[in-house]
Amino acid sequence: MGGMVMTALKGGADLRDTGSGNVGATNALRTRGKGFAAGVLLIDVAKGVIAVWALPRLMTDDATLQSLLAYVAGAAVTVGHCYPVLYGFRGGKGVATLAGVFAVLLPAALPLVLGGFALVVILSGYVSLATLTACVLAMLHVACFDAAGLGSTRGAFVAAMVVLVVWKHRSNLRNLVAGRESRFENARLVHRLFRRP
Repeated sequence: MGGMVMTALKGGADLRDTGSGNVGATNALRTRGKGFAAGVLLIDVAKGVIAVWALPRLMTDDATLQSLLAYVAGAAVTVGHCYPVLYGFRGGKGVATLAGVFAVLLPAALPLVLGGFALVVILSGYVSLATLTACVLAMLHVACFDAAGLGSTRGAFVAAMVVLVVWKHRSNLRNLVAGRESRFENARLVHRLFRRP
């Protein structure tokens, strides 16, 4: 996991014991700064990309089997990120790793998903809300543009991974409803543009 690797490289407090207790890039940004968070994000995204792009190709030359292995690897790396055995099953929320997985398995959806994510962050400052919006957009893309929709292998995979990410964000959902969710005020560009001095 990027958070654990960066902590090992840079030192300092364990991300699981600071801020929200999450090892992902959002908590890293809040507690350790931009450079540290960028490292966490890069490692976690790269992990997802490598798992679904490189591993299947190293294991077989059969294109059909490669495709199947990519979904298996994508699920394994995302679940493993959320519930790492070596760290007592205290992992991240899977967002950056799943983004890397989707970059390989669902590249056509990236403009919609990343655009939706960025728009929600800019408007609201809530990364958790932006993440959930991106998940919904990924599912909508598959439902609309895959021949078999969510009934396809890719559709079933995307739906399962989205359910996992939503489950990992259940505390954020409760906080959003209760008005207690933390947000990045500096990211609310529209609000900053039109607010009164």
